Amino acid sequence: MVSRMIRTRNGGRGTGRPTLEEVAARAGVGRGTVSRVINGSPRVSESTRAAVEAAVAELGYVPNRAARALAANRTDSIALVVPEPEARFFAEPYFSDMVRGVGAALAETEMQLLLTLAAGDRERRRLAQYLAAHRVDGVLLVSVHADDPIPDMLEQLSMPAVISGRRSADETLVAVDSDNFGGAHTAVTHLAGRGRRRIATITGRLDVYGAQCRQAGYRAALEAAGLAPDPGLTAPADFTEEGGRRAMAELLRRCPDLDAVFAASDVMAAGARQVLREAGRRVPDDVALVGFDDSAVARHMDPPLTSVRQPIEEMGRTMAELLLQEITGRPGQCPQVVLPTELIVRDSS
Repeated sequence: MVSRMIRTRNGGRGTGRPTLEEVAARAGVGRGTVSRVINGSPRVSESTRAAVEAAVAELGYVPNRAARALAANRTDSIALVVPEPEARFFAEPYFSDMVRGVGAALAETEMQLLLTLAAGDRERRRLAQYLAAHRVDGVLLVSVHADDPIPDMLEQLSMPAVISGRRSADETLVAVDSDNFGGAHTAVTHLAGRGRRRIATITGRLDVYGAQCRQAGYRAALEAAGLAPDPGLTAPADFTEEGGRRAMAELLRRCPDLDAVFAASDVMAAGARQVLREAGRRVPDDVALVGFDDSAVARHMDPPLTSVRQPIEEMGRTMAELLLQEITGRPGQCPQVVLPTELIVRDSS
């Protein structure tokens, strides 16, 4: 049901706000010319543009976004889809930094951002129905697992999409990633350079390609330092603090002589730090510790955590910018963007 409020404006008929026709009459141009100016078309002279903008300001005209979106077969909204449980989304600084970056890129546009958590089958089915109804113009997908069906769904729907983190080296969707291999390699090289010889690692979930790359970087750095990889020094976890605690306890049980740990996230490093403290191991005197992300967690740990900084906000901004290019039919030059990482050395190593 559609309702409309009719009221008198300046003695005439109207909807309570100035119309496109009124702006055109005030500027002395046609309705189409006003539309071109409002939509930023370059096919308008500067003098005409100035006249239209002056009329818009004098009348207080506000474009009808809904009508414009309908005419362009657009919704003026995009979805940020995170296939993770709510607890993890709100616990990890990674996601808030990503949202901040996306928001910065959209701040000067009319796009609305819809956040969707889709960790389970029920949520994914609801998401599929929502996207199939074309209720958004595009999707930003963050934290993708190898077996996640959402990327294939997006391709089947021909939905403009950009993902954070590739599913594999052969990713087919537009993707923005950080240099996970290089970051891990630098971290472990740093530990070896400090004289550490029993360097363990706590991995993230290995169905995530980024976690696989960090593990590969760890192994390559050990070999480059002349240190033979020891399977007993690798413990899998899940990017959570509790996972870091469990993995650290297992590493100490298996390899009590370890003298360094590279954790594939700051949150897991925080869990590992608790276990080391409970076991009476001093950081960094007995065990050096390095994380990944350079989040607020790293700066607030005791001692402050050495960590690999990945430009998470920049990743979010880049994802949103690439998606806007897809939506407007102007694809970017590089569908696979890998941003550099940097080791931030603090007291933990």
